Amino acid sequence: MINPEVVASGDEIDASVDLLIQRCLNVDKPQSFFLFAGAGSGKTRTLVSALEHVRSNFGEALRLKGQRVGVITYTNAASEEIKRRLAFDPIIDVSTIHSFAWSLINGLNRDIREWLRTNITEDIEKIVEKDAKGRKSSDASEKRQAKITSKTKRLENLDSVKRFVYSSTGENRERNSLNHAEVIQITSCFLETKPAMQSILVGRYPILLIDESQDTNKHLINALFKVQAIHKDTFVLGLLGDMMQRIYSDGRDGLGSDLPADWAKPEKQMNYRCPKRIITLINKVRSATDGQVQQSRPGCDEGCVRLFVLPSNTDDKLSAELKIAQHMAKVTNDEEWKELKRCKNLTLEHRMAASRMGFSDMFIPLYEIENWRTTFLTGKLPAVQFFSNEVLPLIKAKRNEDRFAVARIVRKLSPLLSAEVLRTADDQRSQLQQTTVAIDKLISLFKDGADPTFAAVLNSVVESNLLSVPESLQLNASSSKAPVSEVLPAEASEDDRRATAIENFLSAPFSQIEYFSSYVSGKAHFDTHQGVKGLEFDRVMVIMDDKEARGFMFKYESLFGGKSIDDSSVQGVRRLFYVICSRARKSLALVAYTESPDRVRQFVLDQGWFAAEEIIMGVPS
Repeated sequence: MINPEVVASGDEIDASVDLLIQRCLNVDKPQSFFLFAGAGSGKTRTLVSALEHVRSNFGEALRLKGQRVGVITYTNAASEEIKRRLAFDPIIDVSTIHSFAWSLINGLNRDIREWLRTNITEDIEKIVEKDAKGRKSSDASEKRQAKITSKTKRLENLDSVKRFVYSSTGENRERNSLNHAEVIQITSCFLETKPAMQSILVGRYPILLIDESQDTNKHLINALFKVQAIHKDTFVLGLLGDMMQRIYSDGRDGLGSDLPADWAKPEKQMNYRCPKRIITLINKVRSATDGQVQQSRPGCDEGCVRLFVLPSNTDDKLSAELKIAQHMAKVTNDEEWKELKRCKNLTLEHRMAASRMGFSDMFIPLYEIENWRTTFLTGKLPAVQFFSNEVLPLIKAKRNEDRFAVARIVRKLSPLLSAEVLRTADDQRSQLQQTTVAIDKLISLFKDGADPTFAAVLNSVVESNLLSVPESLQLNASSSKAPVSEVLPAEASEDDRRATAIENFLSAPFSQIEYFSSYVSGKAHFDTHQGVKGLEFDRVMVIMDDKEARGFMFKYESLFGGKSIDDSSVQGVRRLFYVICSRARKSLALVAYTESPDRVRQFVLDQGWFAAEEIIMGVPS
């Protein structure tokens, strides 16, 4: 016989939370709220349920007023998932924070110009003051002088800019472009100081929900709090999040603990994702922070966790990790662990994944250019996109003897078969033959298993005019180009650094483009610790290696007994550790490379995170 009390404390325990949020989302009697939702608590399900409630009960009224429900998500993937679940209903406007902010200020060119004038002037004054106190002729002074020159030039050109532009995925390097930080800063300032902007926001979005609010920029959050306080009778601000899952430093400290008295504060208690053993672990991990405790769903599996502690100087770490996966297959009785490709492998830093997946030669040169990183890591850097979206599909279609795919690609992309060329050509058959010869020449580079460089592939394409080469590669495609030094002096210009990066990228094997494309599209079995927030996987292997991460901002040595647990840097790593452990639906392998294996073992035992039999010292046999 089923005990009704058990059912009530099980899957239905959070039902009251959904009802409370629905009551808050009443456009006639709004109430703002902060929803505490720990890992695996079904936050997205609650968000979608709330949006469906608004759509059903207030959708028509919102449409008549030309209003929508605004939803800010942390990633494009999360945005697309929510849109899909709501059948892309236009009354629900889902976007990332930068896209949302730009939608509010786009077109306010005069206001943006004056904000920039003030901001840039203040920046220059601060740099000049700092430079006056510093040592002359030093590298730091030279960088400051370069910043002063750049900012002064931008300041002088402001009046000639008629229209400002912004791309959430582009480089934003043109004279009239705003960068990512500026878009957030400007929007925050306008919402704080301009009543008209506050009215625009409330009139457009009487309901605004922010997912992952703990990592939302604190200046924008503060501005939205001000808007809500002024317009509380007509505006709902709904924040969804968990401070334990805050992994970036620009969020608002203490969010959720200092709310206005009239806000609702629902809390979700269940963890629907993880098995019991992992829930026990993450409850222990966060116990020193806020004491929040999650419950496991009724009837969930026990699950399995193992900590593997290895010396930092371990030879051939990939082989060690393969043996760890084999060990996990035994202890979990799960054959899927035998192939790392069937597990999600999390590294601290992108270069670690590139090394393990085999695309570091092409990756590192381009990744080193800081202004390219955002575009590069989304696979949209033109120099790389040319090879991943045009050359690679053509080569794969030809190898697979897919004549229809080959024809579709070249008709769409090849200058040899452009509409204008075919219209003016004396003999279209000759053009088709020329295209065939060009493709065969390209494919011949891969004969007998050869792996040509990107440069060789590029040269073949250029010589035959098979594809249109992006501007960023045209200099490299010229046979008369000057050689570029692989090692640049410290005073090298940004243009020189970019040129060298492209040159070094082109010297890498072309085969690496497929691994890279798989990685940046999220289809690979590797990802970063920060990149999987909000995602879940059956089997997770977490690789913690401060030495290989080369001074990355999160340092696990400090978490595992290297510093006081009250240290702010330790708290940041503890939160990240909570996030990555809570990604696993079935089993979790934690791999700690450390300078002090015995200290790590003793620390986790003292903390009660693991039992002795769950800790394996060294590479398992």
